[in-house]
Amino acid sequence: MRSKSIPVLALMSAAVLLLVATGAFAQPTLTSQEQLGKNLFFDTKLSLNENQSCATCHAPESGWTGPDEAINVDGAVYEGSIPGAFGDRKPPSAAYGGDSPILYYDGTKWVGGMFWDGRATGWTLGDPLAEQAKGPFLNPKEQAIPDAAALVAKVQASEEYADLFAQQCPGTDTAELYNCIGRAIAAYERSSEVSPFTSKYDYWLKGMAKLTAQEHLGRALFQGKAKCSACHIIKGKQPLFTDFTYDNLGIPKNPLNPATIADPSWADPGLGGFLESLKKPEINYMAEWGKHKVPTLRNVDLRPSERFVKAYGHNGYFKSLEEIVHFYNTRDVPGAGWPVPEVAQNVNTAEMGDLGLSPREEAAIVAFMKTLSDGYVLP
Repeated sequence: MRSKSIPVLALMSAAVLLLVATGAFAQPTLTSQEQLGKNLFFDTKLSLNENQSCATCHAPESGWTGPDEAINVDGAVYEGSIPGAFGDRKPPSAAYGGDSPILYYDGTKWVGGMFWDGRATGWTLGDPLAEQAKGPFLNPKEQAIPDAAALVAKVQASEEYADLFAQQCPGTDTAELYNCIGRAIAAYERSSEVSPFTSKYDYWLKGMAKLTAQEHLGRALFQGKAKCSACHIIKGKQPLFTDFTYDNLGIPKNPLNPATIADPSWADPGLGGFLESLKKPEINYMAEWGKHKVPTLRNVDLRPSERFVKAYGHNGYFKSLEEIVHFYNTRDVPGAGWPVPEVAQNVNTAEMGDLGLSPREEAAIVAFMKTLSDGYVLP
């Protein structure tokens, strides 16, 4: 028995080493700051009623966005720590946002910032991602902690990571400790655990995987006839599939959005609303009315199961990649039957609406986007 078991164990060890080499079992090593960020990201105690963490709305199994299928199918807006408190938009992905620049106007368009409306500008910390990470904790429609001091007290009371917090965030100034919390979460979101570049597409770029004929067609259409890469740009060795700008796609109002149910006349102003809050001239903010940040398409199809429903668009109106691609293709085609846009101003008609794609071409684009899911295991 012993002489037979040795080669078996050797084969098993070789197999494990192969899986590690291909990334199937590989686990990234987090820095102390990233580990603190991870602890903070998954801690449900960091909410008013200790029932909600960042991961409640940004879960890894669904591409770091909403993991509750029933919510995605419905209004797509997640309830906060306080029962009945809802935001206005579906959760964007928490991954691959670390390269978004500080919000600026380049003379023709706004670029950078975080959140759908850009309000985490980076103007204070020099890092939009860190500013975004601070926001939900004190938002009454999200984690609803009353103030920064209460948040810091909760973190310092943690049995799991209080010592790590003290090490990474020394001092007693509440504002600085609050900033340190944001920076730690941003570090985790930038880490190779959250933004690992392990999709089939990434391996194809390295010559380690082969795309199917349908996926190749989808890639060509994505960069050509379908005009997807005009905003979801493919650039460099690790493309992020976004240009960090803002756009009004003419998405219809989601009738199941709690904000719409409360006020049927409400329409999401997006970036324009944020700029109005800054007291920008009307001519400036109205030019951005209804525009929302172009999201990354990485992990756009990542889900816990094949039939799991994700929501797409800033308001979650669409429930599948097939549906939103068909919308891009046919929004302006007479008789297509799409409802009117939520916001009629500033709708992008140059890069979408009547693309002339066939059903085969739409399916190919969807197939290509499915290659952007992390966790691909090499055959």
